[in-house]
Amino acid sequence: MGIMQGKVVIVTGAGRGVGRGVALDLARAGAAVVVNDLGVSLTGAGDETPVAEQVAQEIRAFGGRAVANGESVASWQGGRRIVEAALDSFGRIDGIVNNAGNLRDSLFHKMTEEEFDAVIAVHLKGSFNVSRAAAPHFKNQGSGAYVHMTSTSGLIGNFGQANYSAAKLGVAALSKSIALDMQRFNVRSNAVAPFAWTRMIDSIPTNTPEQQKRVDGLKKLVPEKIAPFVTALLSDAGAGVTGQIFGVRNNEIYLFSQPRPIRTAHTSEGWTPETIAERVFPMFANDFYPLLRSGEVFTWDPV
Repeated sequence: MGIMQGKVVIVTGAGRGVGRGVALDLARAGAAVVVNDLGVSLTGAGDETPVAEQVAQEIRAFGGRAVANGESVASWQGGRRIVEAALDSFGRIDGIVNNAGNLRDSLFHKMTEEEFDAVIAVHLKGSFNVSRAAAPHFKNQGSGAYVHMTSTSGLIGNFGQANYSAAKLGVAALSKSIALDMQRFNVRSNAVAPFAWTRMIDSIPTNTPEQQKRVDGLKKLVPEKIAPFVTALLSDAGAGVTGQIFGVRNNEIYLFSQPRPIRTAHTSEGWTPETIAERVFPMFANDFYPLLRSGEVFTWDPV
């Protein structure tokens, strides 16, 4: 009897990398898994690779229960059909892991509308579509859990990823809103920033010694290390955990801060642009956050 025995979980983008590791771990813990993946390239081009079915077969080979699903999370109807696959195959739904993703990296001043929309559609709208489709079922049964994959590209920042960063910070906010709105129905929602060497980041350039050093460090990050934390969050053991943002980096687990006021300025006379420039900016300057990238914050080797 595993920690997820009797539960049914959907994992999107589960054909490779982090999603595959999560799907396998959930199945080993006793869950029935809907393995969702389009089987396309990182940019969304079709290559018709049946990766979802391959992972489902891996699960069935060790005695687990799984079905493959190839619907797109980016469509409202696709999200509904993914949830229906769980209900049709296993009769219920207990958890959602919103992991499906794509990339269209470009510097902001060069980014096209299509590059922005394509990433928002999968990461942010896709997380909404699948989560929203499951919400009535969670509400009616008085239980359920969401895990949404965010990223330090959104929580902290990165070069050339305005679309991805905006989507991933939006995912963290979506998770918090779901936690607030669904708490009364005993439904939980948390966000996880995974650190892992997958095809989502293996296109990072290595043109300089500094870039090569960073990539060498990233290659030490094992996708499968993310899975146990996700499984624990979805299990009944995580019943008291909701509305949080976590990170998992090999054997390290982080709880991230959330925005709260850290300084205040006030005046009984009211502010003018001149007094703000004279008094507020200098007062706050020591507490301004520098323009750092994720890699400049997480500077130590993974444990």
